[in-house]
Formats: sequence, C-alpha cells, structure tokens
Amino acid sequence: MFSYEERVKAVELYIKYGCSAAATVRELGYPERKTLKLWYKEYLKTGGIHEKFIKHPNFSQKQITIAVEHYQEHGRCIARTCRMLGYPSRHTLRDWIDDYAPGCRKASNSGGVVIQYTQEQKKGAVIDFCLRKGSADAVADAHGTNRTSLYKWKKELLGEESASTMKLPDKSALPDDKEALLTTLSDLKEQIYRQKMELDILNKAAEILKKDQGVDQKDLTNKEKSNLIDALRMTYPLNSLLEMMNMPKSSYFYQRCAKGKRDKYSDLRTEVISVFSENNSRYGYRRVHAVIRSGGQIVSEKVIRRIMREESLVVPRKQKRKYNSYMGEISPAVENIVARDFHAEQPNVKWLTDLTEFNLPAGKVYLSPIIDCFDGLAVSWTIGTSPNAELVNDMLDDAISTLLNDEKPIVHSDRGCHYRWPGWISRMDEAGLTRSMSRKGCSPDNSACEGFFGSIKNEMFYYRSWDGYTIEQFIDELDRYLVWYNGKRIKMSLGAMSPLEYRRSIGLAA
Repeated sequence: MFSYEERVKAVELYIKYGCSAAATVRELGYPERKTLKLWYKEYLKTGGIHEKFIKHPNFSQKQITIAVEHYQEHGRCIARTCRMLGYPSRHTLRDWIDDYAPGCRKASNSGGVVIQYTQEQKKGAVIDFCLRKGSADAVADAHGTNRTSLYKWKKELLGEESASTMKLPDKSALPDDKEALLTTLSDLKEQIYRQKMELDILNKAAEILKKDQGVDQKDLTNKEKSNLIDALRMTYPLNSLLEMMNMPKSSYFYQRCAKGKRDKYSDLRTEVISVFSENNSRYGYRRVHAVIRSGGQIVSEKVIRRIMREESLVVPRKQKRKYNSYMGEISPAVENIVARDFHAEQPNVKWLTDLTEFNLPAGKVYLSPIIDCFDGLAVSWTIGTSPNAELVNDMLDDAISTLLNDEKPIVHSDRGCHYRWPGWISRMDEAGLTRSMSRKGCSPDNSACEGFFGSIKNEMFYYRSWDGYTIEQFIDELDRYLVWYNGKRIKMSLGAMSPLEYRRSIGLAA
C-alpha cells in the first residue's frame, strides 16, 4: 500500500516528466507503470487522488435488518440463519449482529457456555499465529477459539498494519530459516524448469525427428539438435537450450548457415530415389551405389547410404513361417555331399532345390525352383497351387533339358517327401544326376536356397497387399519377378551384375 502523499507525489512527477512512466519509476523506485497510469487517470477524472478506499456495500440495509431479525427470532443460531436466508457469510452476519444488536450475539463453545477471553489470552493467540506456530485453525483450536475470532483479535491488537511491524519475541532465528527456504525454493524452481525443458525436447524429437520419446540426446546429430533448438527458441533462451543439448554455440550457428546453402547432392539424391523406385524398393545402398557407379558417376558408398537414410529409403524385411514338406522317412536318405559348400567353379556342377509357400487371401501358391551354385541363377522353376509330385518333377525335367551330355550336377535338397518319391528318384537316376540331402531338421544345410526364397519374399511378397489378386494374377507376377531376377537384378558377389549378365561377360551365355 502507498500513502496518499506518495501517490500524489508520483502523479505530480509523472506530469512533470511529460507522462514518462519509466522516468518516474526510475527516480522514485515505485510503483509499477500500470499502477501509475491508473492513478493518473483517476487524477484526470476527479481532479485529485482518493485518500481512502470507499468500499461499496454488497447488501442493502433492508437485507441486513431482515438477517439480524431472523437471527433474534429463530434461536440465535448464525449457521441456521445463513442457511435459511442464503446469505451472508457467518463472519459478516456476526459483524451485523454486533453493529445493529449489540450484546445479542452469543459466543459459545461446543457445550454452549459463553466464554470471555482476557486481553492476555487474545494477545497470546495472536502472537502464536504471527509466529506461524501452525495454521489459523490449529492456533485457534489450541487457544479454545475459532478462526474468525483469531483474525478479529489480530485486527484489534495490530490495527490495519501488518503483523510484521509488531516486535515479537524469539524472532531472531527467522531470517536464517527464511534464507534457507528461499534457497530451497529457488533450487526447486530451477529443477522444475529444467525438467520441463527436457520433456519439451523429447516431445519435439518425437514430433519433428520421428524419434522415440526415450531417445538419448547423445545419439542425436548436430543437425537434429539444431532443428530441435529452432523449434523451441520461442519458449526457452538459446543458451539454456544449448546447455541442455550439450551443443557448442558455434556448431549451432554452423548448422543454421548450412540450412541456407544449396544441397550439393540434389541431383544425386534424385537419381538415388529413381534407382530405388525403379527396382520396387528392393535395393539396399550397396546395390544402389553399384548401379550409379555403372552409369559412370564416381561417388562414395557412404554418401549413398546417408542419402537413403535421409530420404527413408529402406528395404522392407519380414520373417514368416516357412512351408515344411517333411512327411517322415518314406525312403532311405542319401548322404549330404554338398556339406554346406555352396561354391562352384562352373555352371551345372551343384544345384539346389526346395519348396516354398505363398499364403494369399485368394489361396496358397507354391514355388519349386532349381538354383545353380555357380552364380545363383534360377535354372528352372514351376509354380502351382499344390505341393505335389507333378510340381517338382516338371521342374526337374525342365532343368535336365538345359544340360549338355557331359554335365551331371549334384542336386541337393532337404528331406522333404517330394525328393524321396519314386518319380523323383527315377528321373535322377535316368539323367545320371547325384542326389544330396540335408540332415533332418537342419535348414542351414540348404541355406543358399533358403536365402533365395528370403530375397523373393522380402523384395516381392512381404509389405505388399495382395487383396483383390487372383491366383493366376499372382502366379504371373511371381513369374515376372523370377525373369527379372535372372536378367536384371544385380548381385554384389557378381560385380554388380545379374546372373545372366555375368555369364555373358565371361562368355558362357549369348
């Protein structure tokens, strides 16, 4: 509160300084600019400054009279009167009774006995209250009174001034306690501030960078940190954000300048996206790099990998249950001649075969190929809707028809029933081919063929909806993929060439 003289002095100085609130407050040290302007508006409107505030009553004289009469006529119960009339508060009604019907109000404890408090008792209660020996209710209970009376005694003893002007005993310890509390409060505010900043950073990382909310800030690049800081600079000071992100200011401004520069890989970025799309999202960064290098452009593999990461060009990967054709030992098993050695110095020395299943909404489709260990070429394949003997036998007949008279490859398979039926065995014997079988339940013994199936399903089947496709349409799609696999799909082990391109390069195919 400011005295009348202080307010008048402030308004006069404000007028003297040409209505400059800043100059007035700087010289006087009070009040706030908004308060000063309110005083000035009052001065212009009324020609002066009010000395005391005039409180306008909330209730009319008639309402006061009705409330006091109701209290006197209905058992002198303040709570009942307030409840029946709906007004005023109990404290206000007590004041009305004391003003308009002195001596009528009864002050009683729970037993209904009127209690008269001495001046010393009132003073002791007020001192305990000002020393903060508990809440107002606790101090009132300790002295056998109520909260309202306690505040009334305080007002009677101390007047309008705050209790801070009263010299109270044993107050010398308060300043030290206050400093400790203020220090603790400041530390807690700082801790809350930093935790809120950290939470906002994590939320922005999830929103802008698509990171998990539990991401470690140490794992973020300087570019990602710079983007987060730019997003939060309107909320937090730059220095605080830099400290929280553990990022030097020079690095932050370097990243800001880099944003305005032209992307020197813009043309290469377009080409990478084009190569990735043309191959139906089947090429990783090594194959994309090989395709671009084959076009005559010299570029680092790391640059291709970074561009693909920035553009989210990811080859889908998914594992599903494999088809199992094992039906027991229906004929004697043969020796595992290949013994996981899938290397061949020339074509038609080692062949691999197996069956795999494609589960579609329209039904199931089965693929039976023969793979040459020399370069991974699919020598022949058959596609059908039933994993029967006809499917594998027709595939073997097609593969045998491609052999020269002196070519007698080893044909390695698992222990599936298709490779132990008489039809398969007789065809192998008539062509002079050698049978080789994996050990029971040991898929790594035929891992090269399993890898061929994995490539097909990851690049062509998984992560694609086949709703609405008929069996015939899917078979055509699978057949086109196998043709593309042989003629177009590059293999890094073949010098970034497809199997047919590799054979042409060494003179084994036209």
